Amino acid sequence: MSKLTEIDQRIAGLGDWRGDTLARVRELIHEAVPDVVEELKWRGTPVWSHSGIICTGETYKGKVKLTFAKGASLNDPAKLFNASLDGNVRRAIDIGEGEDIDAKAFKALVRAAADLNAAPRKASVKRAK
Repeated sequence: MSKLTEIDQRIAGLGDWRGDTLARVRELIHEAVPDVVEELKWRGTPVWSHSGIICTGETYKGKVKLTFAKGASLNDPAKLFNASLDGNVRRAIDIGEGEDIDAKAFKALVRAAADLNAAPRKASVKRAK
C-alpha cells in the first residue's frame, strides 16, 4: 500500500472537520513545497519532510496540531504559532473546529521550514581546554 493512500485513508477515516482541516493543510503544504515527502509515522501521524521533517499533523478530539520540527528557528511574522511556544526547538499551530489558517502565511512558513532543512549545517565549534 502506498503512503499516499495511507494518508488519504487516515484523513477519510476521521470523517469530520479534523479530516477536512488536515486535507486543507496538506494541500497547502504541497502547494508550498511541491516535492514534499509525506508518510505516516508514529501511530498513524502524517509527517511532511523535505531534507528533514517540516511538520507533523496530529489530530485530537478538539484540534488539529501542526508541529514544526524546527519551529523555534523560523520567523513567524503572521504569528501562526500558538502552541508549544516554551520549547527551544519545536513550535506548533493548533487549529480548532471552525477556525481557518492564513494560507499565504502558512505556505511561507512551510517554505521557510523546507529552506531551513536544506541549508548547510554549521559545524560545531570545539573549544580548547
